[in-house]
Amino acid sequence: MLKKVVVLLVAGFAVYYLLTAPQGAAEAVRNAFNAVLDAFGQIMVFFNELLSS
Repeated sequence: MLKKVVVLLVAGFAVYYLLTAPQGAAEAVRNAFNAVLDAFGQIMVFFNELLSS
């Protein structure tokens, strides 16, 4: 039950943020996407170094 409430609150905040500040929301999504890409790149560097040793 608590998990459902938390998910609804987060989703509600996301919708509110999107409607009140669409540029800020787009920037937040862009930053999150870039962070995921950077993390994936670092994981690839780790495995490349691990395999080349």
